[in-house]
Amino acid sequence: MKHQGPSSQRGISFFGLLFLGVVLALLAIVGARVVPTASEFMTIQKAVKKAAADGDTVPAVRASFDRTASVDYITSISGKDLEVTKQGDKVVVNFAYDKEIPLFGPAYLLIKYRGSSAGGYD
Repeated sequence: MKHQGPSSQRGISFFGLLFLGVVLALLAIVGARVVPTASEFMTIQKAVKKAAADGDTVPAVRASFDRTASVDYITSISGKDLEVTKQGDKVVVNFAYDKEIPLFGPAYLLIKYRGSSAGGYD
């Protein structure tokens, strides 16, 4: 039997494994803070499409959005933050908002959410 020296061993060292664990833990923490905001964005997108389909005037669209927002616990924007326009005979609702996620100390993650009832993003 031939004995192999340490120079031919393969794998990750303890410090490499520790570093990888710290990086994965930080990514998991950031992901856990981002997922609820992304989920809220998807809920807002659905509420905006519903409001655009339900209302034909600006106050009607905003009132419809506010009703849906109160049921779905949307807190980032309200009906007054919506930009309601008409393209042809179709009501188009645009929205935009920023979400700051505190990471540690003075460090924040800023996510700029934008959407439209027409399906496109600004």
